[in-house]
Amino acid sequence: MRQMEPKADVLARRSEIVAGLTALLTPSGVICEPTRLKPYETDGLPAYRQIPLAVALPETTGQVADVLAFCHRNGVRVVPRGAGTSLSGGALPMADAVVLGMMRMNRILEIDYPDRLAVVQAGVTNIGITQAVASEGFFYAPDPSSQLACMIGGNVSMNSGGAHCLKYGVTANNLLGLKVVTIEGEILEIGGAHLDANGYDWLGLLTGSEGQLVVVTEVTVRILRSPEGQRAMLVAFPSNEIAGACVDAIISAGIIPVALEFMDRPAIHACEAFAHAGYPLDAEAMLIIEVEGSVAEQDFLLDRIRVICEGFSPMSMRVSQSAEESLAIWKGRKGAFGAVGRISPDYLCMDGTIPTSQLAHVLARITEMSDSYGLKVANIFHAGDGNLHPLIMFDANDPASFHKAETFGADILRLCVEVGGCLTGEHGVGIEKRDLMGVQFSAIELDQQRRIKSAFDPDWLLNPSKVFPLAVAAE
Repeated sequence: MRQMEPKADVLARRSEIVAGLTALLTPSGVICEPTRLKPYETDGLPAYRQIPLAVALPETTGQVADVLAFCHRNGVRVVPRGAGTSLSGGALPMADAVVLGMMRMNRILEIDYPDRLAVVQAGVTNIGITQAVASEGFFYAPDPSSQLACMIGGNVSMNSGGAHCLKYGVTANNLLGLKVVTIEGEILEIGGAHLDANGYDWLGLLTGSEGQLVVVTEVTVRILRSPEGQRAMLVAFPSNEIAGACVDAIISAGIIPVALEFMDRPAIHACEAFAHAGYPLDAEAMLIIEVEGSVAEQDFLLDRIRVICEGFSPMSMRVSQSAEESLAIWKGRKGAFGAVGRISPDYLCMDGTIPTSQLAHVLARITEMSDSYGLKVANIFHAGDGNLHPLIMFDANDPASFHKAETFGADILRLCVEVGGCLTGEHGVGIEKRDLMGVQFSAIELDQQRRIKSAFDPDWLLNPSKVFPLAVAAE
């Protein structure tokens, strides 16, 4: 992996920079010792590592502004970081970069039930929002698998989704406003408690910008009334292709379940060993289909889905009969990435999105690629919106195996674009897909994106070496 060249003058001024940050934040707000910097050297893509120059831990928007203004004046690169759960290397530091850790900004500032919104600092966890409003019968809809740890600021930066985004949308569909800070230290407020803001769609521009344009410090989110109830249905199939075709038939029928998830045989076995949810171990593929609403609405939707599934000769169909059974089903799915570690301690988690009509074809091609590369794959993904998550297993102690896994992953992403999809659904570009941007975007389109980056961050100090191919970024 290539990064921008570190700035020699910044490295030479490390002591001076640390002293300046300490004056802004107090000694407890700055980490500079090598052993304490170690946890910040990587994120959820641990194949890549780099110890940063220092870590700054602000507690307020004002302190974030002070740190960014200081770094701007001194030409220091800055890497914003929440919980470090990025699966695309989005929070990977550089040797001459200050990591701006947002984990101390973890307060819920306001909950407004009549207007159905909450204002939270960027370091509040995803699940923390729902926990704060659940007693009043509300919830926050986006639910990434890492929701126990991932923070809302990172969710905004990567436009994260989750299993229930099929019905409720991704982060962008559940935001009302942002408080952000520019690299110069200017504090901006975008949107707010109202549904739509006047003028340009700055909220749309900044959401999913991966820390390239601003640093998010506060977020105003929509909160929704919790449904009356929900039930999950497991449907087993003899092949990935048949399961993929069934997904397309459900969506084509105009049915929008709250969730529609896919697992293949390796994933089923790994997750069942972890969750003991009663997954069908004789199946090649399985769908988790969840509906919600009143009992009558649930029955109606499940009956319609059952009829569609029967047209694909499933091996079995089972509807959960209790809340506990549904929780066990979702425990397996939510813990899937960790459970696959039982099969292979090293894997790359890909993230491409395709039209649902192409699911059967793409799954067949991934199987062919797996055989060609000699690397196993576990497929676990949000089938309802075509957001694929193939987990490519490799041996991290074998450089040749890692190289093959990277090449295999790139071929999957090229296939996604080829069939009318895109490089990422919710994990972001980071460094993982950076050099594939030219597969989806023309040189003119990349240049336009680069101009937006330069307008916000003229010296390219924010989150360096990410998103843009280095040949483009260096021009």
